[in-house]
Amino acid sequence: MTINHDANTWENYIKTVGLNIQKVRISRNMSQEQLAYSAGISRFSYQQLEKGESRPHSPANPALRSIMAISQILGVSLDVLLPADWPDLRA
Repeated sequence: MTINHDANTWENYIKTVGLNIQKVRISRNMSQEQLAYSAGISRFSYQQLEKGESRPHSPANPALRSIMAISQILGVSLDVLLPADWPDLRA
């Protein structure tokens, strides 16, 4: 794991997570709705996660449980979805 000290790193990181999830979902021929409901989250929440936003211009902060459930439904390990270059979250 590498810690990234760039500005806006959480926003960039979570957008990458969303894109990674979307790529795997599409490769599995699953709809957003199928994946969301299988993972126990709402379709709206899932759509926001793929965008990397919780509200317009506000980065998502998904629960670990949601990410783990998505990973399990897609049949991939967490390292496929979560980039190794972690953002520096120290305040």
